[in-house]
Amino acid sequence: MSLLVVGLSHRSAPVSVLERAALAPEARGKLLQDAVSAEPVTESAVLSTCNRIELYADVDKFHAGVAELSTLLARHSGVDLDELTPYLYVHYEDRAVHHLFSVACGLDSMVVGEGQILGQIKDALAVAQELHTAGRLLNDLFQQALRVGKRAHSETGIDKAGQSLVTFGLEQLAAGQDVAAWARGKRALVIGAGSMSSLAATTLVRNGIGELAVANRTVARAERLVQILTEPGGPGAATGLRARAAAMSCVEHELAVADIVVSCTGATGLVLDGALVAEALAGREAPLALLDLAMPRDIDAAVHRIEGAHLVDIESLADASADAPMAADVDKVRGVVSEEVAAFGAAQRAAHITPTVVALRTMAADVVAGEIARLDGRLPDLDDKQRAEITQTVRRVVDKLLHAPTVRVKQLASEPGGAGYADALRELFDLDPQTVAAVSRADTRGESHDARERA
Repeated sequence: MSLLVVGLSHRSAPVSVLERAALAPEARGKLLQDAVSAEPVTESAVLSTCNRIELYADVDKFHAGVAELSTLLARHSGVDLDELTPYLYVHYEDRAVHHLFSVACGLDSMVVGEGQILGQIKDALAVAQELHTAGRLLNDLFQQALRVGKRAHSETGIDKAGQSLVTFGLEQLAAGQDVAAWARGKRALVIGAGSMSSLAATTLVRNGIGELAVANRTVARAERLVQILTEPGGPGAATGLRARAAAMSCVEHELAVADIVVSCTGATGLVLDGALVAEALAGREAPLALLDLAMPRDIDAAVHRIEGAHLVDIESLADASADAPMAADVDKVRGVVSEEVAAFGAAQRAAHITPTVVALRTMAADVVAGEIARLDGRLPDLDDKQRAEITQTVRRVVDKLLHAPTVRVKQLASEPGGAGYADALRELFDLDPQTVAAVSRADTRGESHDARERA
């Protein structure tokens, strides 16, 4: 089996295509289930954010896997395959590992170095685990990606190279001013109560806004966010923040009194159309700053043309981030990624040979047991102490004979190109492939841990 990723991102596709290809939460689960039902796929996970949609899979055939994953992405995104294909990229085996590790470190983000991607990778793994579409390979891969991302942020200055999409968006709205000075005392409306919206609300509060309304389809979630922000110890408690939760039906009213609007929902249609924003601005002198972090967009692009409205959306953020400076620490992170990719590959290759080594030792143990049983038949007068001494001696001889070749074959198998050593070992000792496969299946279920320890 081999790792394959097929996807598209802000680097390969225009925002208009990404917007149309965005997956609703319920569509992601159906995509995963359809993927593992496909013939070449045994495991799957989907990483879907505001600027990327990627399908990861363990496949047994490269070309069939690419065709299947591409077709599934088109079907579930609703974008015709012929239209989607020019924007898709494919990474295989070590290149796929390198890609995910780079994504986890923020090297492939719109804002280089942003850390929110780690939470999105964690969520992608959690969904795949919940739906039982992630097996040993993808569990290992995604968990290692999370560790690599954390290592990059702790050992380098990659955080200085960029910030969260929220902070970057607010900087664009502030148009060169200090964000705290620009936001201080203003009234803000946050639409949505998910992770991105919560981050936006927290960031606004920490930058000194005076009043906050959180509107959400489920009012209870908005109320919970308001409670977190205003409770003792919360970011708004010390500033005397005035905050309230609102239903989506109240957005029109809240829009009319807001200075700043941040929207990030999972809606498939527009949340704020141009007419609604124009009406909110009618008869007022104060401008309205709007930040749209949703994919597909929440706020009508026509708002760009409304006098008094300043809209920053994913498309304009992509343009602005292209000119953002890169920190010198980016090179250090690339070094971390390369090192971790090599280590992951070595670990996977070593794990690949473990079932063969376990099967070899099991066969040797069976041979020892058979010979001791035959010895009992020929020498029935042996007492228990003598039998135990003979058994221990024979086992010790077998262990010593097998120790050097099994240790060496693990070392060789962990090196690039070492996959063939497992086949050689099976041929040399005439191991039954079904026995090795049974060990692999047990290993996946965690049943062979003790045997692996002995190996």
